[in-house]
Amino acid sequence: MTRRGAPYLFLATWLFMHAATAAITVTDDRGKRITLPQPATRIISLTPHLTELAFAAGAGGKLVGVSAYSDYPAGARQLPVIGDYSKIDLDRVALLKPDLILAWISGNPRGDVERLEQLGFKVLALEPRKLDDIARHLLLIGELAGAGYEATRAASRYRSQIRLLESKYRARQPVTVFYELWHQPLMTIGQAHLVSRAIELCGGRNVFADLTGLTPTVSMEALLARNPQVILVSGALSEREARLAPWREMKELEAVRQAKVFYLNAGTLHRATPRMAQGMGDLCEKLDQARRKGP
Repeated sequence: MTRRGAPYLFLATWLFMHAATAAITVTDDRGKRITLPQPATRIISLTPHLTELAFAAGAGGKLVGVSAYSDYPAGARQLPVIGDYSKIDLDRVALLKPDLILAWISGNPRGDVERLEQLGFKVLALEPRKLDDIARHLLLIGELAGAGYEATRAASRYRSQIRLLESKYRARQPVTVFYELWHQPLMTIGQAHLVSRAIELCGGRNVFADLTGLTPTVSMEALLARNPQVILVSGALSEREARLAPWREMKELEAVRQAKVFYLNAGTLHRATPRMAQGMGDLCEKLDQARRKGP
């Protein structure tokens, strides 16, 4: 090597070593700064959708523990379970020695998350409120896990799918929509719920968008008063017939009389992950079917 080339080799080596050891800092959805001395290598997810996000961001191989019902992708089913979204086994978490924990602000018990931080664990707490938050969360996880390339590709792919749906459906004839999360009691979604944003993207209008809270309970009398043009029922595919049957008797509702009651797969639509684009595509198509049927 010539003397002239030596400084460049030194600079390249220094940059490589600096990049490998530089601390990583991001801000989570609480406004809290999370700093890791190096990319995370042992990650725990406290909800199924965060498990799926970690895999989508290229960090699935670094997961050492997940919450119950983490069933997608298939590799998630083989990982140790540390509890469910409502109850975390703190002792089990400690034994797994994570350097990063992924938490859901409105889903995981606040006391459990605070206790984990008191024990010294780094917690990235996330809360999807806009459709683009899915892409943003992919990028945050990817950055902390040293998987920025994979996360950027996944975020870009998801954003492209959402832009395509928006350009195709948002400006179409508006239809009023009731979205059933559960039937006893009758539970729906408020404006802050991510699915309500998906309905808007598809050119729909959530008839209970004025209610506060993510999943308000409503009365049948209130639903009759708002008389939506379309009723969307969501759940597991195996429950389809059982969930739709009661609606067929509700002839007082315009949506029932016009045969505009549709079933959606909650597995793709309710998890704030890139697969939500697939669920939104189905939602948009159901609303378009309602438009084609006329008033």
